[in-house]
Amino acid sequence: MGRGEVHDVKGLIREAYRIEGIGPEECRSIFLDWALAVPEGEEVRAALEALIARHAPAHPDHPMTAVLREGLESAARPRRRGGWRSRSRD
Repeated sequence: MGRGEVHDVKGLIREAYRIEGIGPEECRSIFLDWALAVPEGEEVRAALEALIARHAPAHPDHPMTAVLREGLESAARPRRRGGWRSRSRD
């Protein structure tokens, strides 16, 4: 298994780069499948960084590269956790 493949166990990202004429919508769908398969406890940000480092240099204009970078940006944004919190009114 090569350096980025450990983060792409099913080979979804690798295969996306091999599909001739693939578009952004298909890449987003593949990315979603990949994200849902990330093992619990694996750091998604680190996985995305590794995948970008592996694939982007050879495919800088590929739609999957753009999708991976978008995913990395989303992973960097802090998100509020938890449900609705109502403030107690005195």
